Amino acid sequence: MTAWIFRPLANLLLLLAVLGTAGCGSFIAHRMAQAPNTYPTWLEPRARVFLGFGGRYLTNFPAQFVEVGPPPARLRYRVIEPADYQLEVTSTNWTERGRKRVQFEFRADVPGRTNEWTAVPRGTVVLMHGYGLAEFSMAPWALRLAQDGWRCVLVDLRGHGKSTGKEIYWGTVETRDMSQLLDALALQGKLSPPVVAFGESYGASLALRWKTTDPRIGSVVAITPYGVLSNAVLNICREYAPILPRPLLRAGIKELPTVLNVPPDELDMTSVLARHPVMALFVMADGDEVVPPADARQLFERAAPGSRLIEVPEATHETVPYHFSELVRPVLAWLDTNAPPPAPELH
Repeated sequence: MTAWIFRPLANLLLLLAVLGTAGCGSFIAHRMAQAPNTYPTWLEPRARVFLGFGGRYLTNFPAQFVEVGPPPARLRYRVIEPADYQLEVTSTNWTERGRKRVQFEFRADVPGRTNEWTAVPRGTVVLMHGYGLAEFSMAPWALRLAQDGWRCVLVDLRGHGKSTGKEIYWGTVETRDMSQLLDALALQGKLSPPVVAFGESYGASLALRWKTTDPRIGSVVAITPYGVLSNAVLNICREYAPILPRPLLRAGIKELPTVLNVPPDELDMTSVLARHPVMALFVMADGDEVVPPADARQLFERAAPGSRLIEVPEATHETVPYHFSELVRPVLAWLDTNAPPPAPELH
């Protein structure tokens, strides 16, 4: 199938544009906290990135569910065991109405053949998607990392995909969700240390935040995390819903901490890392209009010593997670720094 990607908050912003400008800041803040999977699909904008892969390949990895909270939610997740999946990635790009479109094709052997890591994984990678997306968007990385020996866990975050939850909390509650997922994996005997938090965009900011709260997280890969939430929201508005008045959106952003019952700076990753710096591999795109390179560097500068920043040329916020030719080698090298040595060959 072809799964198409729309970017963080795009459906929300279009809904606000449809509703008009008469609403108050509190109304918009509540919509920003509303679970993305409750919005009607007709609001989804034209995709700029397409993912091509077999429509049923995820069924080879049975869906499981875990109850988390409070507030209560039921998360869907899948475990991808280490195996030789023979993943291949190709891409095609074209221009449509002045906008660059990109399609990434992924081919893999599923189920994969066992490899030296199947019985003894090198560790566990939890992969977290962007706002408004679901587990499928991180599935190519799960197959690629599992191919290199890592047990990978795909998850629909609270209020996304097939998970439940009436609201999202921009990471302030979701870190507890993720820790409860680890607890469930441990009970199943599926939590092999070290544990890696791997995310993109909204999921990347969650990965960084999670590292500050759970000592089981040994390493972080953060692809285009936002530093200041309001900046990211305004940038997305400019890109996807330019008809929405900025004052209206700013009023909603100002009210969001009150709606979520958190201090205002708790929603900004620059503030979180200033208080609790963590070491991570950061990935930014030189053509990112949502988290511009200057914003990405500002967040990186607040990270703990030993962190690394990679800039991918000719990439955008939408495309950079799938630039495997530029990212696979440094990501694997980063994970190797926290991995056990290779399993001995059997003769």
